[in-house]
Amino acid sequence: MKLPIPNEEHFKAPAHDERVTSKIGLALAVTFTTCFVTGLISHLIQHPPEWFFWPSRPVGLYRVTQGLHVISGAASIPLLLAKLWSVYPKLFGRPLVRSLPHALERLSILVLSGAAFFELTTGLLNVAQNYPWGFYFPQVHYAVAWLAIGSILVHVAVKLPVLRRALSRGTPEEEPPAAGLSRRGFLRTTGLATGVAVVATAGATVPFLRGISGLSWKTGKGTQDLPVNRTAVAAGVTQSAQAAAWRLSVVTPRGTTKFSLDELRALPQTTAELPIACVEGWSQSATWRGISLPALLKAVGASPGTAVRVSSLERSGLYGVSVLPGEHTADELTLLALELNGEVLDLDHGFPCRIIAPNRPGVLQTKWVTKLEAL
Repeated sequence: MKLPIPNEEHFKAPAHDERVTSKIGLALAVTFTTCFVTGLISHLIQHPPEWFFWPSRPVGLYRVTQGLHVISGAASIPLLLAKLWSVYPKLFGRPLVRSLPHALERLSILVLSGAAFFELTTGLLNVAQNYPWGFYFPQVHYAVAWLAIGSILVHVAVKLPVLRRALSRGTPEEEPPAAGLSRRGFLRTTGLATGVAVVATAGATVPFLRGISGLSWKTGKGTQDLPVNRTAVAAGVTQSAQAAAWRLSVVTPRGTTKFSLDELRALPQTTAELPIACVEGWSQSATWRGISLPALLKAVGASPGTAVRVSSLERSGLYGVSVLPGEHTADELTLLALELNGEVLDLDHGFPCRIIAPNRPGVLQTKWVTKLEAL
């Protein structure tokens, strides 16, 4: 017996009402736009074009923007699922294609759904540091983000008359009886699911939520009370970092100056409370002690405010070399750190020395530093 193919008009549940769809869609537009903008900021910090400027103060700004990036992405997941549930009856509309604009609209929805699912799924796996794919995550995630935000803009433009009608229409005092959740019930359930997703994620950034946040497993753990994303063993630096012959080379137009670890310890030391803020969304403050970059540059005859290329003993990693821009090398809180939380740096945290700069992603806080080069 052949089952009849349903028609769009057969779906009468309140969850499919255009007012429900519009309200959820509006919330999704806010969370996804927040996720896109904060993700764009993170990308520009890590791959800065000539025109881009990122300040060194306030010291915790990046932990806020990246925390918002992950939190808004997590909030988008239940909102996207609810939105798709609300509109899936339109798949059964007849005729399938009514006109060229209608065909373009359907194509934009297909692109939007695919790009959004890709972004949220890969982003969630990145938070868990699970990479079951062969491509370089940051580049692909960044490219698909533009595809997603572009398709969202097209979709909103096409649906603007529907949004205006749905959001401006008065809600009846009493909803007609229907099976299942009412419109309000569906919206409340969606809001509750979104709230749970936010709380489960926010503890990685917001300290007082860490006790109830499922995704804050990294914070508060690790050697010297600080999480470690990449160990010295994984970086292949256990021998070179502990070698007696290790020297820090500081290269300037005047020449190269080399420092032993004892000579670095003999220089004036600065202590600063600074956060490590990772691209996965977690962040944690710690007490660092070391040589202020402006003081070190002055000691070798270079000017603070000069961009500095930082090279690590790690040769195979993607972030073995970073560049500290001038606004950070001029900041007294940018340190060549030798100690963490009152102890000599653990090998996994960058012994013999590492960079810790205010308002920078953790991947750019280069560990196991072997050379500083004034550009």
